[in-house]
Amino acid sequence: MRAPTRDWLAGHSHVHGDFDAADLVARLEAKGERVTVVIPARNEAATVGEVVTGLRRELVERVPLVSELVVIDSDSDDDTSAVAADAGATVHRSDEIAAHLGSHPGKGEALWKSLFVTSGDLLVFVDADLTEWGPHFVTGRVGALTADPATMLVKGWYDRVLDVPGQSPSTEGGRVTELVARPVLDLWWPDPAGVVQPLAGEWAARRALMESLTVPTGYGVEIASLIDAHRRLGLGAIARVDLGARAHRHQKDHDLAVMAAELLAVVHARRDGEPRDVEVVADELEQFTRDGGWRTRPVPLVQRPPAVTQTGYSEGLA
Repeated sequence: MRAPTRDWLAGHSHVHGDFDAADLVARLEAKGERVTVVIPARNEAATVGEVVTGLRRELVERVPLVSELVVIDSDSDDDTSAVAADAGATVHRSDEIAAHLGSHPGKGEALWKSLFVTSGDLLVFVDADLTEWGPHFVTGRVGALTADPATMLVKGWYDRVLDVPGQSPSTEGGRVTELVARPVLDLWWPDPAGVVQPLAGEWAARRALMESLTVPTGYGVEIASLIDAHRRLGLGAIARVDLGARAHRHQKDHDLAVMAAELLAVVHARRDGEPRDVEVVADELEQFTRDGGWRTRPVPLVQRPPAVTQTGYSEGLA
C-alpha cells in the first residue's frame, strides 16, 4: 500500500460505534448545522417503508438528529411514493423537481435533484432497498463527517451480504466494485484506493461540496464524487466509517454489466482532470444470451452540471 494511503487510513478511519446520536445533536446545534437524509428510490415499495420508519423512529422522534427525511422517487411505477409517505418521509418525484431543467432516469439524477428540495448542511444518502442495516448507518456517517472540520466526504464500508435463495448467505457481494471500481482506482487514482466500498450507496457529503460537483445521472455518481473530491481537495477531505454489515437486493450479472459500462465511461471522462462530457461512439451495450439472442441495453451517460450553477437553485434553498 502506498504511504499516502496508509497514512490516510490511520487518521481518517472511524467505526460507527464511536458516535452517539444525542452527542451528535449537541455537536450540530453548537455549529448551527442540520442533517438531511436523502433516500433515492425506484420501485422499492417492498423495502422503503421499513427504511423510512426505522430512521424516523430513531433519528427524528427519539433523538432529533435528522431535520429532513426525504425520499426522491425516480420514476417508480409501483407504490414506492405512497409507502414512503405513509411511513413519514417527505416524498418528491424526481421528474417534477426543477422541471425546467428536464429529467433523466437514474440514481445520480435523484441525488442531484434532491439538492433543489432540501436545505440541510450535511447530506446523508441511504439506499431504499436495504434489508440488513440500522440507524447507525446515519449516525456513523454524521459522526465521521463532523469529527474533523476538513472532512467533506464520507464513505461507509461494510461486509456486503450476498443472500441467494437456496444458498447460505456470504459476504461475496460487490461484484462491480471488485471487478471494475477497485482496479480502476488502483491503476489511475491509487491514493483513494483505500476506500473499501467506492460504490457504496451509503455515503455522506457536505452540501458545499455536493452542490459544486458534476453529477452523472446513473450509478456513476458514487465513484465520480469520490474521484472529484479527491482531485479537488485531496485525501484529507475524505473519511471512511465502518458500518458493520449490509444486505440488499442484488442484481443479475447482465444488469450489472450496464452499470460497469457506465462506470468506465464516467471514470474515462475524469481521467485527465476536471470531468468533461462523456464521449463515446454509442450509448448502448450489446449483450447476448443463448436463449434470448442479442439485445441492446441503454447506458446512461448524461452528467449534470454543478447544481449551484443552475437557474432556480438558490430559490429551492430558501
